[in-house]
Amino acid sequence: MAVAVLCAVIVTQTGCSLRLQEKKISVRVLILPKFEVGEMAGDFPGEAQYFYEEYLAGGVTYEIDGVPENNKLYYKNGAAMLVLGQGKVSAALSTQAVLSDKRFDFSKAYIVSVGCGGAAKEYGIFGDVFVISEAVDYDLGHQADPRELANKDGPTWFHDESYDDSAVIRLDPGLTDRVYDMVKDVPLETTEKTVDFLRREYPEEAWAQRSPQVLRGTSMTGDNYWKGIYDHINALLITETYACRDPFAITEMEDVAAGLAVKNAGLLERLIILRVGVNMDVFPSGVTPEMLWGTEDHIASEDSIESVDIFETAMKNCFAAGKVLIDEILEGTF
Repeated sequence: MAVAVLCAVIVTQTGCSLRLQEKKISVRVLILPKFEVGEMAGDFPGEAQYFYEEYLAGGVTYEIDGVPENNKLYYKNGAAMLVLGQGKVSAALSTQAVLSDKRFDFSKAYIVSVGCGGAAKEYGIFGDVFVISEAVDYDLGHQADPRELANKDGPTWFHDESYDDSAVIRLDPGLTDRVYDMVKDVPLETTEKTVDFLRREYPEEAWAQRSPQVLRGTSMTGDNYWKGIYDHINALLITETYACRDPFAITEMEDVAAGLAVKNAGLLERLIILRVGVNMDVFPSGVTPEMLWGTEDHIASEDSIESVDIFETAMKNCFAAGKVLIDEILEGTF
């Protein structure tokens, strides 16, 4: 492990003594993906791979106390990256651990959280990249099994004001606006198979016929990997209840937790969140939960009935938007 040190001469009444003082490693941008599918480079990509290959390959690797053993901090030329792990607990603990590490100076760093999730029906599609303005906790409040409701078609979430202070992470509006203006015109890709799927699934819906684009939005953080129209209704209600600036855009599992750790570290005004849609927040026509989750099917599969074949392309889209931003940060022009 490489540690930079600075020699300082201490003048005392009895003469001079030499003391070694640790010089903190200055970080300009801290990239926070949540998982990697395989290796960090050269194979099928997860959330981290393209960023690692562009900014961290060949750099220094550090062990961080308090994070999963296989998750290292990578550092090179002012850029750092840590894979946080999936779910709110892992995201919060890993973010807190890295920001508390005394070897690094994050005081002037931008923290760029990147990841994927389920795009909100009627707002997002596969491959869209969302600049997140607020992250909301889906799990705080009251939840009911729909079989218990008097109104079987109504929301299953009920507001509890006692959670309001911790249920929403509101990112700095000025920073969010700057990021969106910078990346809103980044060209994004899709696949023929994905386009064909959307046309078959939503033939009459104009929102489903467009190409992927960069949008603003609210992310919905839940420890439970949920999907379905009733949870979609809940997410819309939660977004409205907390008066979020931008529409519900994507469901995921970490943003509000990592955001809380960043806030507790006093760096919330430097947090940026980019999310990309790799599936939808509702089930495809004719697909039941048993069919989707009771099989070996998974979102990174090229034959997934949930993600079609968009996953790798979506990772490229998230990287394309992130690269525009990160390059500006590292060049000192952001």
